[in-house]
Amino acid sequence: MITLPRDALAAALAHVARVVERKNTIPVLSNVRLVFGGGALEISGTDLDIEARASIAGIDPAMSGSTTLSASTLHDIVRKLPDGAALTLDIGGTNATLKSGRSRFTLTTLPAADFPDIAAGDFPHRFSLPGATLLTALRAVSFAISNEETRYYLNGVYVHGDGKHLVFVATDGHRLGRWHMPAPEGVADLPGVIIPRKTVGEIMRMAEAAAKAKTDIAIAISTTRISVEAGETSLVSKLIDGTFPDYGRVIPVKNDKVARVDSAAFAGSIDRVATISSERGRAVRLDFDLNTITLSVKNPDA
Repeated sequence: MITLPRDALAAALAHVARVVERKNTIPVLSNVRLVFGGGALEISGTDLDIEARASIAGIDPAMSGSTTLSASTLHDIVRKLPDGAALTLDIGGTNATLKSGRSRFTLTTLPAADFPDIAAGDFPHRFSLPGATLLTALRAVSFAISNEETRYYLNGVYVHGDGKHLVFVATDGHRLGRWHMPAPEGVADLPGVIIPRKTVGEIMRMAEAAAKAKTDIAIAISTTRISVEAGETSLVSKLIDGTFPDYGRVIPVKNDKVARVDSAAFAGSIDRVATISSERGRAVRLDFDLNTITLSVKNPDA
């Protein structure tokens, strides 16, 4: 029987369970794997493209073993327990019993040996970024990730080095976001890789937590996968196998007309005039004059 802190387990499951698909033709892929040993519990989940892991320290070092339990069911049970509660987990045969206070749940298990492992392998390119910096980079470009599945190579964020900078780019063919920073140590020979949309969302959540804690995120990249580690949580994901377009060809060499505006006032003005825009064309017209920008929208239906 293993005693676990509810709050730590809930936080770990929140990270891991997000990557698990509820409906699977392979039953074990609907589960999370629990591995006990060395005074810690490691929880992992995967959809065969992404694998998320989280560790909880302070477990009885005498306990060892592994099993898998339904990700959604276990997450819902733990989430609904009161804050600060303690719970016990007793694994035996094909069932596991979870108890907390007057609550008791019996869950079906599947063998941990059937659980796939996509995290193994070598990652030759390694570097670290502050969580706040990585979050800023991904927020700056992720809005332009394409949802068009036929052009799958645009369904993610393109990350590469240009010798002096680490560059993040996304485009859907109509708009483009680009963000760069001085290249950190370890990216001098980094190949261009495309991080899938779902993985970008998970990395942003990890970066947000790291930003609040003011800690760094360790990133490792191979030609086919990316590994991200932040504190007790980690993520390994396959990369998109495709060629990102030469985005530099659409960026003007020189912009000779520049307007500087207050970002909050500009965003608020766009939001107000866009209220009457039609679904057929959500365009806002900008007319520039000396010290003035006029924003306007016309809705032909109204």
